[in-house]
Amino acid sequence: MIFCSLYSGSSGNSIFISSSNAKILIDAGLPGKNIEKALNDIGENPAEIDGIFVTHEHSDHVKGVGVLSRKYDVPIYANEFTWKAMESSIGKIKEHNIKIMTGEHVNIKDLDIVSFQIPHDAALAQGYSVYEGRKKVSIATDLGYFSENIRKNIEDADVLLLESNHDIEMLKFGPYPYNLKKRILSNVGHLSNEDCAKAIADIAGGKRKRVILGHLSQTNNYPELAYQTVVSLLKERNIQVKKEIGLTVAKRDMPSNYVEF
Repeated sequence: MIFCSLYSGSSGNSIFISSSNAKILIDAGLPGKNIEKALNDIGENPAEIDGIFVTHEHSDHVKGVGVLSRKYDVPIYANEFTWKAMESSIGKIKEHNIKIMTGEHVNIKDLDIVSFQIPHDAALAQGYSVYEGRKKVSIATDLGYFSENIRKNIEDADVLLLESNHDIEMLKFGPYPYNLKKRILSNVGHLSNEDCAKAIADIAGGKRKRVILGHLSQTNNYPELAYQTVVSLLKERNIQVKKEIGLTVAKRDMPSNYVEF
C-alpha cells in the first residue's frame, strides 16, 4: 500500500493512495495540471487513477476534480449533499462518472474506502479510511473538533493525516477579520495545533502509527510550530515520538510523506 500527500494546506489539498491493483485520490483541490505534475513527480500516471473521493465542496478540495475527471474519464465519489454543493464549481461530468455515495462503504478492486462524518461548515463533510486487507490509511482534515466518531474511525490506522491547521494565538492576533477568526475557532471550523496534539495523544497506544500533520494555514501557522506543539504535548503525556508515533508534516506545495508499507 502506498500513501503520498501531493499537496496539503489552506491553498489546496490532494492525497494519493494505492494498493496492488487500485489507485485513488482523496480530493483534488488545485488546478488539474498541478495534480498531474505531482503524480508524475512520484512516478504515477494520472490516466491510471480509478476514482477521486471528495471530502467536501470547498474549492481547496475540488478545484481540479472536474478537469481530471473529464480528461482521464475518472469517476468522482461524494455523498449526495456534497455533489449538489459542488456541481456548479466542477463543471459538467459524464453521467457514468457521477458516483453518489449512498452508504459509508465503496469497494474499488482491492481497496475498501469507508467514509465518516466530520464537523465542518460544509454541506456534509466527511473523512475517509482506506483499507487493503489489514493495512489502513485515514484522512481527517477540516474538522472543528475531534469527535468520538472520528476517533473510532481513525484510532487503528497505520498511516494518518490529521489536521493541524492553526496556532490559536497567531490566529487571534493575526490579520483575519473577526468573523473569519470566529468561524475557524468554532465547532465547524478547523483543528488547532493544540487540539490536534490532544487528538493524537488520545489515539496513541497499541501499534505504532505514522501521523502526518496536514492542512496547515499559510497565515496562522508554521510547519515547525505545528510539529513542536504536538511533540511537546505528547512528551507531557509520556508518549514517545518516533517510538510510538512517527510524526511528520505534510508539505504545502509539493508531494511529501511518500510511505510504502
